[in-house]
Amino acid sequence: MHETIAVVFDFDDTLAPDSTSGYLCKSGISDVSAFWNEVNVLFKDDWDPVPAYLYKMIEASRSGRIPPITMESLSDWGKELPLHDSVEGMFGRLRNIAKETNSRANLEFYLISSGIGDVLRSTAIAHEFTDIWASEFYYNNDGHAVFPRKIVSFTDKTRYLFHIQKGLVGLKSRGKPFDVNKKLDPEQIRIPLNNMIFVGDGHTDIPCFSLVKKEGGVSIAVFDKSHADKWGKAYQFIQEGRVNNLLSANYSAESDLSIFLGMAVRKIAADVALSSRTYQG
Repeated sequence: MHETIAVVFDFDDTLAPDSTSGYLCKSGISDVSAFWNEVNVLFKDDWDPVPAYLYKMIEASRSGRIPPITMESLSDWGKELPLHDSVEGMFGRLRNIAKETNSRANLEFYLISSGIGDVLRSTAIAHEFTDIWASEFYYNNDGHAVFPRKIVSFTDKTRYLFHIQKGLVGLKSRGKPFDVNKKLDPEQIRIPLNNMIFVGDGHTDIPCFSLVKKEGGVSIAVFDKSHADKWGKAYQFIQEGRVNNLLSANYSAESDLSIFLGMAVRKIAADVALSSRTYQG
């Protein structure tokens, strides 16, 4: 019986301010918005957004606009980057809610991001996640980033929902990119999509929003209320029926987002308990 629940997060602008912009600022880019405008120009030549920004970062390092991008510099930034309000306390609260509702329920957290993995794996909350999937650089013999090794964007993100569904997580799943295509019998599924909650903020999250909601899970769009220009973009997710709710990215215990997340975890945990009793006869 499926008694594991997955809460899956995007990272940038969902759990923290944009981590790539922060890295660029720390590396000496004084006008980060100008950098992103340069990225946007590439769209006219049919570049996809994620490889476009990774390429522009590598180009900036090669030209000397910023120091060489290394695993160490990315990791150092990950250790100090700020998180949204009260993110660190959210994980334990949700685990407690799941156990209080159904002692057999197992709550796991996952991160699927278009951001840079070497940053995200060094954050203060990295240990909370069962697995983290993100974009990655390839480093040359000098330790400098020279090429994107992995791109996570748009429907690439849904691929990792199926990794979670099929239990293809952790080191044992690495280096086996085609395993996610294997067909499993229903009883082999580890976490059904209707046992998932997906939390994200942007256009790269739309396929995950839609898939999880369609399959009976819960999709939540969040926005940073300090950036009013992003509210309208986020509201379209509600207008288009892609998400169950739209809330400010505030994870304090009494915030609307924390309360709604708790309600979603409680509902799925209770449904799991009911299904388990029915299954056992």
